Amino acid sequence: MAFDGLTLANLRYELEHELVGARLYKIAQPEADELLLTFKTNDGQKRLLISADASLPLVYFTEDNKPSPMTAPNFCMLLRKHLQNGRITSVTQPGLERILRIDVEHLDEMGDLCQKTLIIEIMGKHSNIIFVNGDGTILDSIKHVSAAVSSVREVLPGKPYFVARTQDKLDLFTMSSEDFTQAMAVKPQPAYKALYGTVTGISPILAQELCHRAGVDGDRPTAAMDHAAYTRLYQTMLTLKATIEGGTFTPCVAFDGKKPQEYAAIPLTIYGAKADAKPTVRETAQEAATTGFYVEAFPSMSTLLEYYYAEKNAQTRIHQKSADLRRIVQTILERDVKKLDQQLQQMKDTEKRETYRIYGELLNTYGYGAAPGAKSLEALNYYTNETIQIPLDPTLTAQENAKRYFDRYGKLKRTYEALTTLTEEVKAEISHLESIATSLEIAQKEEDLTQIKEELIESGYIHRKGSAKKVKITSKPFHYVSSDGFDIYVGKNNFQNDQLTFQLATGNDWWFHAKKIPGSHVVVKTDGKELPDRTFEEAARLAAYYSKGREQDKVEIDYIQKKHVKKPSGAKPGFVVYYTNFSMAVSSDISDIKQI
Repeated sequence: MAFDGLTLANLRYELEHELVGARLYKIAQPEADELLLTFKTNDGQKRLLISADASLPLVYFTEDNKPSPMTAPNFCMLLRKHLQNGRITSVTQPGLERILRIDVEHLDEMGDLCQKTLIIEIMGKHSNIIFVNGDGTILDSIKHVSAAVSSVREVLPGKPYFVARTQDKLDLFTMSSEDFTQAMAVKPQPAYKALYGTVTGISPILAQELCHRAGVDGDRPTAAMDHAAYTRLYQTMLTLKATIEGGTFTPCVAFDGKKPQEYAAIPLTIYGAKADAKPTVRETAQEAATTGFYVEAFPSMSTLLEYYYAEKNAQTRIHQKSADLRRIVQTILERDVKKLDQQLQQMKDTEKRETYRIYGELLNTYGYGAAPGAKSLEALNYYTNETIQIPLDPTLTAQENAKRYFDRYGKLKRTYEALTTLTEEVKAEISHLESIATSLEIAQKEEDLTQIKEELIESGYIHRKGSAKKVKITSKPFHYVSSDGFDIYVGKNNFQNDQLTFQLATGNDWWFHAKKIPGSHVVVKTDGKELPDRTFEEAARLAAYYSKGREQDKVEIDYIQKKHVKKPSGAKPGFVVYYTNFSMAVSSDISDIKQI
């Protein structure tokens, strides 16, 4: 799953054919490290998403628009000033480096024609979007890199731009057979590892694919390779070079059933694809489930990347935006867990209270038999008919010892009663916080986070700022339709859980929830009809997926008619009780359930 130099070469080919000659119409910066560029081309408008996110850097054409902040960031404003309505003159890639250069021709303030370049570096945590002048001077970048951060290269306004050479790798377009063989031979590694460590822009999966095409065992050490093997591998590299130069890419994804495993800009023959595979129409989830391993070609690399990464990118963004809320919840949760541990330890210390009470009663009954100055008294415990030894303070009388034991009993009893209430309160708070943490994990949009934040404010975990009013809630529950046509609703948070269970659902509707773990309330609207077994199973899978147990192979789900679900007076949002139910164990795979 590597965004390698070959992937970027495919994208360069797409961008070159779509954008050269086009006008840069709109520039937006929807995220701190992301640009959304809109171009006017002969075929209409094209949107290009560029992300320099450290965990998921991406470049691809997209049909989707994204909301921008009310006030554009400085980097965005600078690009608008210089590049708005500029004409794209070229899109290039140095070798197989993970770098794209988009050259833009525009008129300056004096009306003179000049050129500037937008450089996109897709290099993991070092990814960046850099804006440079015609002479290579950095005007600005979406991420500033000072000498304190990197000793290799500063990325700051006024500094010269250059490509940092931190690895001594060969360039596919200039290397000779001798250079390739010598560089590979000195690496005491499996062939595929030596390959991606020798040639720029080659990822591990691409290295394995090239070894496979050359008839070389990728796991075989380079020391065991003969000259013929090196020759075949080099010829395969030349074929790859010809593919890049000719633009004959075939973006493919390898699937294991319904799950995508790897992708590349050429057919992955190691997964059974043919080297001359042609683009196909994507199979449905039901069809894919029956095929096992297979490779599917996509019409373009942008289409592939959007399919492969769009959901993950959205989840990454939401995860970043929920960081503050998750930190607040986690901090309070850790504090409460520590508090509960201390309370339970104190509860354990009260276990002797009944023993002290019995000692006091027995001393009142048999104390007359204790000799003055005795250190203990042997007496019959009339509760168990056993003889026990009662420790005594020899400086006190039997009655005074009894009073001392009753005092201890009274103190421990009061402690036990207070702790019983406190531990129940802390357990309820922990359960509530865990449910909020689960809601944060399944949140998909900013409005989902807004409603969760409102719950934290109303619960007293966060203070509303100044005179800020209660925000308008636009988040809605998930809506699915079962294979048999029944509407299924899933709460995204505790407010929605209460809404679904006690406002939307009627008495004979069915209610589902993961057993004894935080999760969403799932309601199936029956409309007075009897539910088929398949709908029960699909609703249970939704309850499993939208719960803390979604990563487990099987999750136990309780289900019951809504009329048997009750909310105790004063209970926290999302908390309910029920005393009779059915249960089933299901997987959390919901890929075949239709979402509205």
